[in-house]
Amino acid sequence: MPKGSPQLTNARKEEIINACEKLYQTMSFKEITLKEISAETSFTRTSIYNYFQTKEEIFLALLQREYELWNVQLSEMMSQFPALTKDEFADKVAHSLEKRSQLLKIMSMNHYDMETGSRPERLAEFKVAYGNSLKTVMHCLERYFPDMPIAEKQQFIYTFFPFMFGIYPYTYVTEKQRTAMETAGVNYAFMSIYEITFNCIKRLLKG
Repeated sequence: MPKGSPQLTNARKEEIINACEKLYQTMSFKEITLKEISAETSFTRTSIYNYFQTKEEIFLALLQREYELWNVQLSEMMSQFPALTKDEFADKVAHSLEKRSQLLKIMSMNHYDMETGSRPERLAEFKVAYGNSLKTVMHCLERYFPDMPIAEKQQFIYTFFPFMFGIYPYTYVTEKQRTAMETAGVNYAFMSIYEITFNCIKRLLKG
């Protein structure tokens, strides 16, 4: 690929995002630095600034990619299944998020910090992917539940998306957190990503 070509630029961005994703599997957001991200790539930390100016921009790009992958999953669902019952719809969307634990993990972070630490153009790119997720879920509702009033479809969207921000913390609990809850006498009923999502969607579809 020629130096400075769009293909090289995109390849470099993907390499940086992949490095961030790899580190995020064993480290927290606060622990990860640009220096550590660059150590997982084939180029220097200084070169990263040609593509991303902050760590927050890299995480936002990773979140953007996760939204885009989820959009593909939902679109494939609509292509494969022309009709679904409420239970079937809840089942398939729950399974789609079960495959996107990375999306849910990043969503549970502080969006304000990520967005504040990103340039307007990077933030706009992310908002396109996020907006497409809203549209895709709305298309799903229009496809499978054409008789649902538009107000109820909108209520579904603006209840389900904020709900998604809390899925990861409720389904992934560390031993430290579990011990603290037991010490505090807090009864915790463990639920998987699938279970908590399936139950939420079923309740929302009941109006």
